[in-house]
Amino acid sequence: MLNIPSQSFPAPVSQQRVSSSVGRSKVPLKPGRSLMDWIRLTKSGADLTGLKGKLIEVTEEELANHNKKDDCWVCIRGLVYNVTPYMEYHPGGVEELMKAAGSDGTDLFDQVHRWVNYESMLKECLVGRMAVKPVSVAKGIPTAKKVPVPLVKEIMPRYDWFQTNTNITVIIYTKEKALTCGSVIADLQGGVLSTEVILGEGSYLLHIRLSHEVEEDVTVQTSCGVGKVELSMKKKSSTKWKELGVPLDSHDLLLKSKDRGLFYRKCTLVSITDVTHDTKLYCLQLPHGTSFQVPIGKHVYLKSVIKGSEIVKPYTPVFRRLIPEQEVTDFDSKNIFLMIKIYPDGALTSHIGNLQLGDSLYASNPDGQFSTSRLQGVTTLYLLAAGTGFTPMAKLIQFALKGLDGLRRTRLLFFNKSEKDILWMSQLQQVAEEDNRFQVEHVLSEPSLEWAGKQGRIELSLVSDFMNKSADDSKTLVCVCGPTPFTEQALMILQKLGFSEEEIHAFLG
Repeated sequence: MLNIPSQSFPAPVSQQRVSSSVGRSKVPLKPGRSLMDWIRLTKSGADLTGLKGKLIEVTEEELANHNKKDDCWVCIRGLVYNVTPYMEYHPGGVEELMKAAGSDGTDLFDQVHRWVNYESMLKECLVGRMAVKPVSVAKGIPTAKKVPVPLVKEIMPRYDWFQTNTNITVIIYTKEKALTCGSVIADLQGGVLSTEVILGEGSYLLHIRLSHEVEEDVTVQTSCGVGKVELSMKKKSSTKWKELGVPLDSHDLLLKSKDRGLFYRKCTLVSITDVTHDTKLYCLQLPHGTSFQVPIGKHVYLKSVIKGSEIVKPYTPVFRRLIPEQEVTDFDSKNIFLMIKIYPDGALTSHIGNLQLGDSLYASNPDGQFSTSRLQGVTTLYLLAAGTGFTPMAKLIQFALKGLDGLRRTRLLFFNKSEKDILWMSQLQQVAEEDNRFQVEHVLSEPSLEWAGKQGRIELSLVSDFMNKSADDSKTLVCVCGPTPFTEQALMILQKLGFSEEEIHAFLG
């Protein structure tokens, strides 16, 4: 990891920053190198990675080889980007980017501001993921050699197992009282059990080839008060097991979540529902041996091979409906709902738009930096969304209204092109009618003549009138999501309105 002073990147006056600080001046950009010029380049179809659309696993040695101005790769949270084409567009200048050349720049970003929407800004520059180094196994016990830097906690997670004539149960003890059903990802495929338990910024991993056959299904139960996870599997025979199985790579290991890599599983498309004229709600059924729920604010990566190239894009899951349901059911841990806008020329969405029921897509583990701990004590929650940037807000609205006892108000300012583009408009209205703590205002850039609401695009006066920042709010959080220009503009406006970095979170758009 790099340990570079916090003022180094992005530049203090870069439009990527919210709060200003004493330091460098903004580097003048050449003509044709503005943010909008960069966005146009990313949408031009140009091969910005140099890999013709393919994604690769990158070793530390390979990453270190790309450390020059004309060949510069940077790793951020386990993802590797070819930032060479972005050099001349970076407001902080080439030298600032070069400080992370050929290495892991995660700390470099985090020391300045964790909310930077780099995934959206650089998504067309994505080379792939860092390769997870293998675990050496000696006599069935994994060693620490060549393992991505393990985390050390005062009380380390551990596991045990027991059996009956019909079942095998694996118990993971974490001592994590904040454990939820969304903290556990379990996959049972081909006799191999892979489990990830998310513990703050860390992930505890189990990876073991079971010693005997079981049914291809796993039941997950969490005991939040004591931090215990139970994984239950049904034996195919009543044979008494002498051991659970053989440890595989990254077994019984606590890592930083960004270092653990992503596991993809083949999902089946089981329903398609129209949301608007160009946006649909897709339900992907997880394999029988998979169980997980996507936590609030997290996204998954969808992957498909199209014309010989592996295409990967992030999407934030939603619930089946915006209206809160009484209980989370087993159905929710076996299905993922994704609200996807179909672009006819989109690399992945054009493919998704042609899928039929029964077709398949690969979905990753949940990923992302947002934690519901940021909502603790929040009394006022503001949401600024544009288009499908609404998707992370959908779960946030449900969680805030159901789970935040001290919440006084939640307000959504929702930007769209026209009335027909507004996602779940009637459901938003219903929530507002049923809970007086929630309000929604729509802003349209190209409304019909009959539209009586607000018009325009995001700008200071609109946001200022909507938010009314006041001193009596004991704790405020502002969440932003939308296309990159929208997010950049919103963050600059929030800075002018006096919101601090701690009061702002920008989701991947």
